[in-house]
Amino acid sequence: MAVQTPVIDIDKLNAFMGQVVGELGATVNAGLIVLGDRLGLYKAMAPAGPITSAELAEKTGTAERYVREWLNAQAAGGFVTYDPATQRYELPPEQALALANEDSPAFVCGAFELATATLKSGSQIEMAFRSGAGFGWHQHDPGVATGCERFFRPGYNANLVSSWLPALDGVEAKLQVGAKVADVGCGLGASTRLMAQAYPRSRFTGYDYHPESIELARQKAKAAGLQESAQFEVGAAAAFPGGGYDLITMFDCLHDMGDPVGAARHVRQALAPDGTWMIVEPAAGDRAEQNFNPVGRAYYAFSNFLCTPSSLSQDVGLALGAQAGESRIRDVAIAGGFTRFRRIAETPFNIVYEARP
Repeated sequence: MAVQTPVIDIDKLNAFMGQVVGELGATVNAGLIVLGDRLGLYKAMAPAGPITSAELAEKTGTAERYVREWLNAQAAGGFVTYDPATQRYELPPEQALALANEDSPAFVCGAFELATATLKSGSQIEMAFRSGAGFGWHQHDPGVATGCERFFRPGYNANLVSSWLPALDGVEAKLQVGAKVADVGCGLGASTRLMAQAYPRSRFTGYDYHPESIELARQKAKAAGLQESAQFEVGAAAAFPGGGYDLITMFDCLHDMGDPVGAARHVRQALAPDGTWMIVEPAAGDRAEQNFNPVGRAYYAFSNFLCTPSSLSQDVGLALGAQAGESRIRDVAIAGGFTRFRRIAETPFNIVYEARP
């Protein structure tokens, strides 16, 4: 039987090859973004105006020939501008907000630190694809933990205190007079510290199963002068200690858990009778095709390397994935004993839910 050869549309092929070239440059440039961040190249360029490669190298204590090659890569990608007449490069103010200002809600260097550190576990994830086994967050390169905090922190800085917490029913009033709060799956504690700074009369305890993250969280809290109001302890989501919490929060972590329903049941038990569970999850629609967009693409990619393997490495291994969607998160909350569930806020990267007993 003759095999029919598909007819190739040359225009479509050429368009796809152009897309592939863009992908290739973007993939390698991710490493250059991390280098620019670590070497202080973006931060040095931000206030400098037009600058030569030699001047930037002198400012940052780096080698001019490497800096020149880096600058040309940045100019080719539109990250910096270049004036051929003067051979000077410039970081525009919009790019500076994203690349040089860690307090900006648009800061992105942490995302690339996370991405490049994530890829270091490629061989282990390949084996997991073949075997179906899991691979825990704690097994990844340490840059995954630090990059994850820097990735999500700008969004928390911009939204957590100003809009997310006020959107919860009656919670902000409790926080202002003095509430008991557990931040579960806190990682390095960025969310815990933000809340502790905003509500000094309340007491916050961050829990995470990863001892190294908890130690870093303690150091960061001490550096910020928050060691009295923000405590950090090693604890699993389904077994953290204490009870009578007015608020329990989970930031971008419920979908990573092996047994999110078990965690929900424990949260329900640990809350005060009129307590609130705030769940912050990656922005996602309920159907896969709703997530076929740039944000969904990034989250699906991270989920392949981080979220799904993490869940599969734990008991139950429900593997919700980073694009679980509202319906599945609601199902988890209801199965955990909550009777009220609603979406209270959203950004391009996150959706925030409120669950009540």
